[in-house]
This record gives sequence, structure tokens and C-alpha cells, in this order.
Amino acid sequence: MASTLSSGLPRAKNWRLWLAGFFILIAALAAGYTWLTLNWSYSSGERAGYVQKFSQKGWLCKTWEGELAIVAIPGSLPEIFKFTVRDDNVATAINTEMGKRVALSYEQHVGIPSTCFGETGYYVTKIHAVE
Repeated sequence: MASTLSSGLPRAKNWRLWLAGFFILIAALAAGYTWLTLNWSYSSGERAGYVQKFSQKGWLCKTWEGELAIVAIPGSLPEIFKFTVRDDNVATAINTEMGKRVALSYEQHVGIPSTCFGETGYYVTKIHAVE
């Protein structure tokens, strides 16, 4: 007869249940951390300039990645602001406004565990043309 614990289950079966529970706990903590980093915004703001590059990228997880050229003084070198768009409606609006001066509203998310959710931590949530 196999050795049993107080629950009446063999030791090997108890050990497997504990190990499975441990891995489920680790997976739940990782999922919770990912959800928190994607839904909690570290900072938010707006940047104005010209969208000079915008494309959909990724092997498995497709996200829209872009670059906004911010020109402070005409004739000076522009500062490049790299951003990510996860919403297809916002991506369509950006494609419509290409070539015009625009303002992008964004949220910065820090500590995202994978580039599957975007290559940058700056997620654009809204765009409007600047006259």
C-alpha cells in the first residue's frame, strides 16, 4: 500500500497537484501584471508635428508603429517621437491625416513584458489636425 498523507492521496499525486497549482499561480500573476501595465498609464500628453512614418508591423502580433517629426524651429533638425497604435480606428485617422500637421494624444505605459503589444511604450489614443 502506498504511503499517504492526511488527505488520503498518495504522496506523488499530492506533489503533482502542488506543482500544477504553483504553475497556475505563476501564470495568473504574469497575466495580472500584463493587464496592469496595459491598463495603467504612467503618463499622458500630446505631441504635435508631422507623421513621417506609419506602418503595421509584427510577426504574430500586428501593431501600428509610427514616427512623428517634431519641428521646433523651421530649418532645424526635427526631434523624432516613436509611437504605437493599437486601435484600428485611430490608425485609419492617422493614415487620413498623413502629410498634415497633427497633434497626437498618447499614454505612456511602463514595464510592458513583451513587444507583442507594441515596440514603444507610447500608445496613441487620439489624433486631430493642427491648423
